[in-house]
This record gives sequence, C-alpha cells and structure tokens, in this order.
Amino acid sequence: MVLSMLFFLKYLFVAAPPAGGNDMPKTIYEFKMPALETGTIDFSRYKGKKILIVNTASQCGYTPQYEGLEKLYETHKDKLVIIGFPANDFGAQEPGTNAEIAGFCKKNYGVSFPMAAKITVKGDGMADLYRWLTHKEYNKFSDSEVKWNFQKYLINEKGDLVAVFPSAVTPDSKELLDAINK
Repeated sequence: MVLSMLFFLKYLFVAAPPAGGNDMPKTIYEFKMPALETGTIDFSRYKGKKILIVNTASQCGYTPQYEGLEKLYETHKDKLVIIGFPANDFGAQEPGTNAEIAGFCKKNYGVSFPMAAKITVKGDGMADLYRWLTHKEYNKFSDSEVKWNFQKYLINEKGDLVAVFPSAVTPDSKELLDAINK
C-alpha cells in the first residue's frame, strides 16, 4: 500500500516532459521551419556553418539590432547564418502579420538573412525548435529561458548549442564576435 501510494505521489508531482517528447528532433539539422515569406528553412542546409538563432520583434527597444545582425551576416556569411524568429511573446511587440514583418525588416533594415514565420518562443505554445534550444535534455548544453526579444542562441559547425546570449548582447559585442570566431 505504501509503495503504491509513493508511486502515485511521484507520478503526481514529477514535471511532465516538454511537449516535444520522443518526437523531438535529436539534432538542430532535423528542424524545418516555415519561412517568413515563402518556403521552408531547412536547418540541414547549414551543416558546417555556425547558426545564430534570434527571436525578434519590430516594436522593441532592441529592434535596432536588426541593423547589426544584418552587418554581422554580411561580414561572416561564409561561415555563419543568422535566422530570425519573429515572436509576439514579450509586451505584444510583434503584432504584425508575416507579410507586415517581412516588409518592415526589408524597408527599415535591409534584412537579407533568413527569417522564419512568426512563432511562439515561450509558454504552452512554444515551438519545438525553442523547446530544443531551452532544454538540456535535447540540446545537451544547458537549460535556459527566453527572457526577452533578441535573445541569441549560437550553434557551432557540428550542430551543437554552444552559447546563449541575453538581449543586451549586441551583434557587434566582443563576447558574441569571440564566440563566432572561435
């Protein structure tokens, strides 16, 4: 009786695994995400390059980072791809449609790096890619939480998550550039 009660209590209080479960891709290269305008962003195309994943928003104090991200991409695109993920999870700062976001990024910042369709990066509706990025059981690096717009995740050339940068780390910061050039 006591053992069955302990089993029940353990079942009741153990946190459920993230929604991805057994279907969660094992590597970053298994992800395919809808692109902002048309088509698909297939991460397998980026094997051998570093990947910087950034959740973005058009009406945020960090929005001017788009300019720095574009410069970073243009300077390092032989070894680095930047992928933006618009999300409306913080202060409703990305209210637009995919078409509106694409127009804003091109008109105001000349963004040419890949941009995904709008997603959710926290909470119940979190996209599986962000579940992978934020849970050590999947990424084998660390647990993290997306705390605000323009948080950055760096994947190395082998597909391993190697660094997480808060929003305040700018695209031209020594910290980020050192990690990219490592």
